[in-house]
Amino acid sequence: MEVLIILVPLALSLGFLGLLGFLWSLKSGQYDDLDGAAWRAIADDAPASDQGRSK
Repeated sequence: MEVLIILVPLALSLGFLGLLGFLWSLKSGQYDDLDGAAWRAIADDAPASDQGRSK
């Protein structure tokens, strides 16, 4: 039971740190354009050029 004296404050501080990180990411605009990133992932890239290839 003595270990709870260490684990409870540790868990609370890690949870608070995670909350601060999430709030920071909201403030810095990490979640502003979710659709754009999804479309960029599936968009067709420009075709590769044949320069430098030997036939």
